[in-house]
Amino acid sequence: MSWRKSAVSGWRAWQQARDEWKADNARMKAHRRKHGRPAEELGPPPTGFALLPWLLMGLGAASNLVQGKTPHPWVGGLGLFLFNSLYVYVVFRAFHKVTRHATSTRVAVGVMTLLTCGLAGTYGGAWLALFPLLGLAVGAISRGPYLGKIGLALTVLAGTVAGLREGWDAVSVSYGTFLSTMVTAAILSLSETVRELRDAREELARRAVEQERLRFSRDLHDLLGHTLSVIVVKSEAARRLAPRSMDAALEQVSDIEAVGRQALTEIREAVTGYREGSLATELDRARSALTAAGISPVVRQSGRPLSAQTEALLGWVVREAVTNTVRYSGATTCTITVDSTPERARLRVSDNGSGPADAATPGIGGTGLKGLTERLATAGGSLKAGPGLRGGFTVTAELPVGERESQPDVALPA
Repeated sequence: MSWRKSAVSGWRAWQQARDEWKADNARMKAHRRKHGRPAEELGPPPTGFALLPWLLMGLGAASNLVQGKTPHPWVGGLGLFLFNSLYVYVVFRAFHKVTRHATSTRVAVGVMTLLTCGLAGTYGGAWLALFPLLGLAVGAISRGPYLGKIGLALTVLAGTVAGLREGWDAVSVSYGTFLSTMVTAAILSLSETVRELRDAREELARRAVEQERLRFSRDLHDLLGHTLSVIVVKSEAARRLAPRSMDAALEQVSDIEAVGRQALTEIREAVTGYREGSLATELDRARSALTAAGISPVVRQSGRPLSAQTEALLGWVVREAVTNTVRYSGATTCTITVDSTPERARLRVSDNGSGPADAATPGIGGTGLKGLTERLATAGGSLKAGPGLRGGFTVTAELPVGERESQPDVALPA
């Protein structure tokens, strides 16, 4: 019953491998017809079909059976049939990690080894070719640091049996066994490694796409959130000023036009990934937006100049923090402080308002602040946001200070 179950399992594995092989071939042919060139993929993954033609090495033994040169032909025929069946069973299970290391596969190889020793040792001659076939099966399932020891042990076994039976012909049998074992294992290991590297490359490409989507969503949120908030605030200011002073209202309308044009430029730059904001520009925009919203801005700067990357990141923080102040705080004063040391740069934006409704406890609240936290963490910095010690809402960002991208030219001695 166990052999019947094994045969049924082997037959099903063979059918599954055949169907996968046909499907992969059909996919490759369809790709060639569509693109007119081979696909970047390395073709269908290898299966047991690649090792089936080597069964022709056993034709010599089969010929001896047919010609009546083998004593007890029924015993030899049954042994050869069982060996071939186990060979097919093993090589089709060798291309999947789970089945390759399964106990049933190892037991099948053990039975093949006993059959090979028995048949080759009893009949000799062409039957010794079963040892290289056994080496193919062993090489197909062998991986790792023990491959050399396994190949050497199998070679010694083949040489011993062949030497006792045929004398010096054992040298060629040993060489063929060692070569078939090691070359099969090396080729299949290399093929498996290449496919794993290809899978790793595809995974890295997929993650790169995800990171780019995340970057774009953050940029778009920060750009549009701030820009639309400024446009709304300035539109309200223009509506309030229009009955009293048309010139002041037109000035606000001009600011709305400038903000809209700048937003278009920034969105185009964000799409291509080359946007590097200037901290001074963001501070000027923050003053304008806060003033239009009726909030008194206070800006303080001290310390050494910052690199372009650090300024760009702090500019994002200023943009998001001021947008939240304008939209949610109800504050009358907003203080922006920028200071830096040789090691770190620090930005603090605080107001005297009530803060966002979801900021009752310290932490990172909305989508924009969460995105900024991830940005700064990637650059080795940190972001904290929450109620201030004296009320209001405070956003604090810290970043390591990088080297300035351009230094003043050094005067050369005359």
